Formats: sequence, structure tokens, C-alpha cells
Amino acid sequence: MIREDLRNIAIIAHVDHGKTTLVDEMLKQGGAFRENQAVEERVMDSNDIERERGITILAKNTSVCYDGVKINIIDTPGHADFGGEVERVLEMVDGVILLVDAAEGPMPQTRFVLSKALEMGLKIIVVVNKIDRPDARLDEIGDEVLELLLDLDANEQQLESPVLFCSGRAGTASLSQYQEGTDLKPLFDTIISYIDPPKGDENAPLQMLISSIDYNDYVGRIGIGRIVRGSIKVNQPVSVCDFTESKESYNSKIVTLLQIQGLNRVPVQEASVGDIVWISGIENITIGDTICAQDCREPIPFVKISEPTVEMTFSVNDSPFAGREGKFVTSRQLRDRLFRELLRDVSLRVTETDSTDSFKVAGRGEMHLSILIENMRREGYELSVSTPRVLFKQDENGKRLEPIERLVLDVPADCVGSVMEKMGTRKGELIEMHPQGSRMRIEFLIPARGLFGYKSEFLTDTKGEGIMSHIFEGYDKYKGDIERRSTGSLVSFETGEAVTYGLFNAQERGQLFIPAGVPVYEGMIVGASPKVEDLVVNVCKRKHLTNTRASGSDDALRLVTPRTLSLEDCLEFLADDELLEVTPDSLRIRKRILSNSMRAKSRAK
Repeated sequence: MIREDLRNIAIIAHVDHGKTTLVDEMLKQGGAFRENQAVEERVMDSNDIERERGITILAKNTSVCYDGVKINIIDTPGHADFGGEVERVLEMVDGVILLVDAAEGPMPQTRFVLSKALEMGLKIIVVVNKIDRPDARLDEIGDEVLELLLDLDANEQQLESPVLFCSGRAGTASLSQYQEGTDLKPLFDTIISYIDPPKGDENAPLQMLISSIDYNDYVGRIGIGRIVRGSIKVNQPVSVCDFTESKESYNSKIVTLLQIQGLNRVPVQEASVGDIVWISGIENITIGDTICAQDCREPIPFVKISEPTVEMTFSVNDSPFAGREGKFVTSRQLRDRLFRELLRDVSLRVTETDSTDSFKVAGRGEMHLSILIENMRREGYELSVSTPRVLFKQDENGKRLEPIERLVLDVPADCVGSVMEKMGTRKGELIEMHPQGSRMRIEFLIPARGLFGYKSEFLTDTKGEGIMSHIFEGYDKYKGDIERRSTGSLVSFETGEAVTYGLFNAQERGQLFIPAGVPVYEGMIVGASPKVEDLVVNVCKRKHLTNTRASGSDDALRLVTPRTLSLEDCLEFLADDELLEVTPDSLRIRKRILSNSMRAKSRAK
């Protein structure tokens, strides 16, 4: 059976190349909204953090109807840390739209997601987006994409992929770079004519792979996947099995069956080969499970997800201010939340430690773990986290290997010197360097350790104009020691409330992180010292009052505006002997050993 009335596609690209904006226009022109309906920008980014940061974190499904054909579209994340989301949803589609920015061209994540699509033999439609940018390089982009396809060993059919020129914001597409489009009709026509329709035997026993998991308080876990063979009905008895045979197969029943129409999930009684459906009623369903007919248990192989490269320790908050702001503060609540995250995030790893109060959490990168921390604090959790550290491996000879990242920097030409200097100290190896107008594109292979804490330095060195992106390249031999931080910390001397007089004296020692009136405790970090060693400062010190007035000395004290640290800034700043205290209302950096005298004794040893 060939489903000519259906196409399943995913949109893949590097971060900020315009995937979600293009989906907005496809929904509008595909009739998903009423004419007078008020629609937000980037309507697929439904998560609060996604809307705030302007990035896609979770892969999401939608559909449009065009010329009697239903097109299921999966919008995928562009950031390298969420590559696990992209890898598993590619199982549900027959082709991909590869989006490439008309000015930036193929970037590290473009290479990563394209290589996964080519390995699976998916058909590719290349879309050069943002052609209305003033710095667009339309003549060169096609050659760069072809070069990338050759580099990734694409087959002949994939090398002949159609190329469209598009403006996602304007909602136009054209088959020629010299001809301006009026709507997205050329893109829809190309999808229908070029992407293969789903094929399968509708009368064979059911087979469906679960590629994603959602959760609802009313119905519990919801499995999302594509029907590979047969058909599925409400109340149908099924068998659940796993390709790895790590768990026993068991019988269950389909309680509800949903399909996507536009942005809405619509209940249906039956679905067939090629349909992407939402099912509920199976209590312990997880990503990678296969839903089969009870009399024919044949699990489907699941894509191997890339291993995590960065690890942090999440532990119960034990600071003097613990329990004041959080709703969930115990180790049991922390453990339950972390293991619940594993159900929907296949690229995360959580392992228990010797202590019942702490857990090792490994992910794809700092961004991956910081999004988890941000979600937890918004839900009311209170915890402390350690510095990020890379996961080393050993080869067959016992030599230590470390994760290497491919780093691409797009910087103004006059900032190249300072960037090169920093890359040298961080063990970066120059691979490629070529000019792009007044800017320079530089490519490095650098240990993942070398990127910790570099982003803020990079923005300072490039006066805020630099663009930085990186992707995991592989493991290579250990590159030697890298200095994590060139500054020390200003540590609070006592517990109390920061006052203007104490802060005025402390600001001469370094840059402050807190204003007056903020509660502090002994061992809490209140600023950064320009020297490598830590300095203990008393920000709670008050001026002794006397009945003597002196001309000029009683003028108002002026404080320099403190630096406000975001969650990522805090994780970048952390030294090995420091922890980050995370609560719903506050982020506090602290020393592991809070007592100043005990810390001095431990250093002396």
C-alpha cells in the first residue's frame, strides 16, 4: 500500500536559521488558522524557555493540508546540545527539509543533522532561507551545500536534491535565486512531488515505533510514533516489546488514539500505515518501545543515540538559606524529578552516587543541563549543582581520551588576534580560516574542557559582535591541562545583610555580583577578584557612628552597578571548589566548605 494522501517530513537546520518561522508561514498558507485568527510569532515554540530564548528545545509535530495531501511536519531543535531530539524523530519521517542561512551557510549543527539524515537514506530538499538578508551569498551557498553533501558521502540521488530559495519571514519560495517568489506553493509542490509517500502493508500485523514521549496528569504517559505496518484502533489489545530485550514484553490496550491537525490533537478511532499518532493507556511505555499485535511480536531497531559528554553533580541544597524559597527540597523529590526526566530525554544519563543526597547527571553540553536546571527551578525545586566536567574514555591501550568539539567562530576581522590568543591557551587547533566580507570565519578543533567559561570572554573580545557555535566531533587523546579560570572569587566573611558601606570597600577589590540589601552567608561568593586567589571581604560591615562630623567624609557613597549573572553565567564562573545554589527565586554561588577558617586549613594540607 502507498499512501499518496500523506507525506512525513522533518525540518532540520543549525540554530537561528529560521526553522520555526518557516513552519509558521507553512501553517498560515496551509489553512491551519482562520483568516481573522490572532497568531503569535514562532507558534511552535510553546515552552516558556523557548519563547524567552528564541530557540527550539523540544521537537514538535504539526500538519498542514495542501492539494488533498496531509503533510506531517516535525520542527526540530537547532542547538547541538539537543541533537538527541533530532536523532530519534528522524525515525518518523521519509524526507527532510535542510534549511541553510543565505549568509552564514552550512554550520556545525547543519553537518551533524544532515549526516544523520543521509545515514538513514532520507530524501533531502535544500532550502536556502533568509534570501532577503542584505549580506546574502546566494551564488556561494549552493556550492557550500554540495561540498558538504560530498564530504558526508551522500549517494547520487541525494546529490541531485532540489534547491529552493526562500524567505521564511515573508512566506515566499522560488525555484530560482533570480526570481522572487510570491508564496510557499513551490515548496509544497516540491514536498509532494519529491518526498516519497509512506509505504506498508495495511493488512499485516501492527508494528509501531515509539519515538517520543509526552506526559499528561489525566492520562499519564503518551507515546508518539509512526505506524510502520498494519493499522491501530481504539481499545485494541496490543503487545509492547523492546529491541534491546532489556525488559520483558507485556500486553496492554490502546485507550485513546490522537492525530495532529494543524496545532490540535484530534481523537480518531483508527489510523493506518504512515500515520503519526499519539496513544495513551500503556503505563510504562518508553522511547524505543515497539507496539505490536499480540500474536506477532517483532520489535523495530531503534537509532543509537550519541553518548553524553558533560557531567554535573546535582545534590540537595545544604546552605544556611536552604528550604526558604523552594517547594521541593528533599533528596527523594530530587531523585524522582531527575528519573522522570529520563523518560522523555533519551540523551540524558542519571546515576546514583555513594551519597543518598547527590546524583550524577550527564548530558550533551552545558546548555542541555542548564535547561534542565532552569525547568526544575521554575517547578519549585531547590538544589545545588557542581561545576560541569567532561566525561573521559580510555582506548584499548589504556590511554585517556577526551571529547573534542568542532568550533566555528564568526568574528570581526580586527578581533581575530585576541580570539587566536585565547584559543591557544585553551588547546584549540586551527582547521580552517577564510574571510566573509569584513568578517572572518575561523574553525577549530578544541577539547570540550576548553569551552567551559569561554562564551563571556569571547563576547568581550569581539565587542559583542562574535557568533560562536560548536558540535561534538569525537574522542581524541588527552590534550593536557587547561586553566579553567584566570580570576579568583570575593568570598563573604560573615552571615548577614550586605550594606552600602561594606560593598563600597569591597568593590575596590573586584567586580561585585550583589547590590545592597541582599542577605549573604559566610562562604558565599559576592564577586570576582582580578587576582587568581580568593579574597575574603566583609560586605556586612557598617560604619561606626560617632557624634563627630567631618567635612567631606560623610558624602553619599557611590556603588558601581553590580554584574547580574544568569544561570549560564553562574555555571561558567564556577571553580572546582564551588557550588551553585539554585532556588526558584535566587542563584547563589558558594564555596563547598563555607567556613573561612576550615577552608584555610584544608588548603594548608
